[in-house]
Amino acid sequence: TAVTGWGQTLAEKTKLVVSCNTGAAVLGLGYIIGLNYAFIIFAGSVFVWWVLIPLLGTYGSSDMTAMAPESIFADYARLIGIGGIAMAGIIGIVKSWGIIRSAVGLAGRELRGKADGASTIRWQSDISMKHIVFFVAIALVAVLLFFWFGVINTFWQALVAWIVVTLIAFLFTTVAANAIAIVGSNPVSGMTLMTLIIASAIFVGIGLNGTSGIVASMVIGGVVCTALSMAGGFVTDLKVGYWLGSTPKKQESWKFLGTIVSAATVGGVILLLNQVYGFTGENALVAPQANAMAKVIEPLMMGGDTPWILYMTGAILALLLNWLGVPALAFCLGMFIPLQLNTPLLVGGAIAWFVGSRSKDKSLNDARRDRGTLISSGLIAGGALFGVFAALTRFLGFEYQNPMDAIATQWAGLAVYALLIIYLIWESMKVKTLKD
Repeated sequence: TAVTGWGQTLAEKTKLVVSCNTGAAVLGLGYIIGLNYAFIIFAGSVFVWWVLIPLLGTYGSSDMTAMAPESIFADYARLIGIGGIAMAGIIGIVKSWGIIRSAVGLAGRELRGKADGASTIRWQSDISMKHIVFFVAIALVAVLLFFWFGVINTFWQALVAWIVVTLIAFLFTTVAANAIAIVGSNPVSGMTLMTLIIASAIFVGIGLNGTSGIVASMVIGGVVCTALSMAGGFVTDLKVGYWLGSTPKKQESWKFLGTIVSAATVGGVILLLNQVYGFTGENALVAPQANAMAKVIEPLMMGGDTPWILYMTGAILALLLNWLGVPALAFCLGMFIPLQLNTPLLVGGAIAWFVGSRSKDKSLNDARRDRGTLISSGLIAGGALFGVFAALTRFLGFEYQNPMDAIATQWAGLAVYALLIIYLIWESMKVKTLKD
């Protein structure tokens, strides 16, 4: 399923662009997270598709037995994964509470001018905490004003929404950073969905429901989603900076500028994709995550049935996995992400294992693995950039018509994918000594 035929319809072309870019990106992601976590994520998908969906389709209600497997996954099994991700996030917060408390204490001491001088170490040299608190305060005030004047007209409802966003963003960004450090994948979608559930339940309690409540919940979810994405991305930046000999202070300084540029760029990209493909109607980009979010909060806001049983099932499953010593976040991520995206992770993980185990010298294996990590990072970034490039070329009126039929295109795509695998292995193994 890595590559589909380049057809004549917009839908088929979109599928090919997304699939090709996803194949390269997932290969790189699988390499970065390693074989162990790739297998756990894959196991989560296998559990959903080979255990849960057959059970629900066979022994579920009459509506389930008449549904296609993809519909059972989207409407039922995936929601169990959402509950599992949420509980895994709570477990992560509890396990990280000592770190959070220590960080808050360190920040408080620095604000009082009682820092212990640890900032002289390169990787502990940060921007002054006074500056950070100042910028955070400006951002929080801006968010409150945005909620009050742009989303919710009642001040006290906007204030409640602001408090919810502040608390959830503070706690969940810790989970996002921890997930990037351990799994290599940021569970933004699952935690954003849980944010929407919590926010929607609170909004209904204070009288904000219906269409206006849905809009408010989606905007709040977007704010939290952005915070989670920025947290995960910055942790990755710090890791790269540590390798390259940079200091967190320098990276934090430029991150503010990068945030402004990225916000403007992402807005332009969304407008471009909407202009070229659209997000609604036939042959449009389906935006599955946005549809899933709308499906989750609509019952809460419109008075329908909320699948609390499915969420609780996922939460209990995450607790059991944690008790058994299985990384619950990785497993539940596999339950949430489609199987066709998780399976290629094993290929990248297997390559990482192969590259990092050919020599008896551990330091040489680590050097080869690090070289492959840089290449894999390029595959991930390249997949995303080429998707935008494809939309831009179509926007400018360039239409490429592939003369090959669907079968030939399939084989050509598989050949290119195999070449990517060979290149990743060959380039990583070029390291013969540590000097290389």
